[in-house]
This record gives sequence, C-alpha cells and structure tokens, in this order.
Amino acid sequence: MLEGSLHKRIAVLSSLLTSAILASLIVVGSRNLNHFDAALVGYTFATLFATFGITYRYAMWLQRPPTRMYWRRGWSVFLTPRFLGSNLLEASRRFFVAFAANRFIFRRGRLRGLAHWLIMWGCVLAAIITFPLVWGWIHFETVPGRLDLYRTYIFGFPLNTFPIESLTGFVIFHGLVWSAFLVIAGVMLAFRRRMVDHAAVTLQLFVEDVLPLILLFAISITGLMLTASYTWIKGYGYDFLAILHAIIVIVTLLYLPFGKLFHIFQRPAQIGVAFYKEAGTRGPQAACQRCGRPYASAMRR
Repeated sequence: MLEGSLHKRIAVLSSLLTSAILASLIVVGSRNLNHFDAALVGYTFATLFATFGITYRYAMWLQRPPTRMYWRRGWSVFLTPRFLGSNLLEASRRFFVAFAANRFIFRRGRLRGLAHWLIMWGCVLAAIITFPLVWGWIHFETVPGRLDLYRTYIFGFPLNTFPIESLTGFVIFHGLVWSAFLVIAGVMLAFRRRMVDHAAVTLQLFVEDVLPLILLFAISITGLMLTASYTWIKGYGYDFLAILHAIIVIVTLLYLPFGKLFHIFQRPAQIGVAFYKEAGTRGPQAACQRCGRPYASAMRR
C-alpha cells in the first residue's frame, strides 16, 4: 500500500511538472501569448490535460518492476562508455527500421503494415503542424509593403519568406490536407482487415480497437470539409464544421492517455527493451546448473 501510494505521488508530481513546463513553453514560445490565438484555447487546455494524463500513466508504467528493470539496465547498457558510439549507431538504425519504417508491423502482413504506416505518419505530420500553430510557436505574417509574400516566424524569430501563390505556399498551407489523406487511407485499410480477418474480429474491443479509428477518421474528414468549405463553397457551413472539428479533436486528445493510442508513447521505450535484450546476447550468458547450457543473458538473471 505504501509503495503504491509513493508511486502515485511520484506520477502526479511528474505530471504536474511536465504540464507546467509545457505551459511555460507555450507562454515563452508565443512571446507572452502575443502570437497565441485565443480561439484555440480549447485545444491548448486539452493538450495540457493530455500531457498530464500521458505523463501520469507513463510514470506509473515505468515504476512497474519489470519495466523499471528494463528501463534502468537499458540506459546503463546504452551509456557504457566503451560501446557508446556503436550503441548510438544501433539506436539510430533501430529508430528508422522499427519506428520510421514500421518493419515490426510489416512482418505481420503487408496491408496491416501499410495501414499502420499511413496512420502513423499522417498523425505525426498533423502533430508537427498543428501543435506549434496552436501553441503560438509558429505563425505567418505578410511582409510589409509586399502583400504577395508571407514570412514564417518560429518562437517569434523570422525564418524564411515565400510567395503566397507558389508551390511552397501551397504545400505548407495544405499540410493538414496531406496528413488527412494519409490517415483516411490507413483507417480504410485497418477497417478492411477488421471486416475480413475473423481472428481480428473475435479479439477486438470497440473502445480499444474501433473507437480510435473512428476518431482519427472523423478528425480527418471534418478537417477536409473545412478546407472544402472555404476553398470552393465560400465558407458555407464553416462555423458549424469548425466547432464539430474542434469537439472531435478535443475528445481525441482527452482520450489519448486512456485508450489504445497511448502505445504511441510506449513504442520508443519498447525499442529500448529490444536493444537491451540484443546487447545482453553479446555479453556473458547465464548457464543452467544442471545441464550447463546457456538460457539467458547474465544481466537478466
């Protein structure tokens, strides 16, 4: 009981600290909220809540005995001075192969791997674009005296200038459109698998397996409808679509710490576990006292 209470206190303090750091970065990055859009305050509070919940769950997960053992020994192995250079190279290789390329999913099936890859990179692209804009870290202004040019500001510092009516401008301002296309394609492939794969159907749960896909699909579709509204139909229904889109995004952010999407934050640590296990095979092995055959790494004994 006392140990469990201590773990919860550590998790709560870690969550409060992480949320406070993010809130401070929002204030500093938006130049004391000068570049913060008050209309997006709902998104901001949702991300702060999600940050608190994700940190709390992650801290509790790390304090479980098996996870704590792998976490500590994994870092110990990784930071060994004699192997640090090779470990950095191996970690980079694993990051690109396991995370960026999703090879561990493609091994289970090409369409399954493609669905996961499309959804992951669609979400990553959307996050890279959305969160800095919502938090005021990035904003665009017209160049004084040149209404045909936009200047990008990051943390209040000017970065680059580009014509509004240019390929660069088109790609930048439609970044969320490209991410929505990726997510929708991935969600369709994921739903197809759940309809034709009887093993997947028997094991899936609505809240864990179906709801995340519905939320991602709804975010992408309503986002595309917003683009269509102001691009082709003169803003018809834009206010309603903006509110609907905001509600779905906020619900998804609040769902992050509690549902299956939490594995997004667990996966990098699991890559470290695989790295630790492989490093253990290169070192001394624990042998069975009866037959003398090695059965595991001595580090894991």
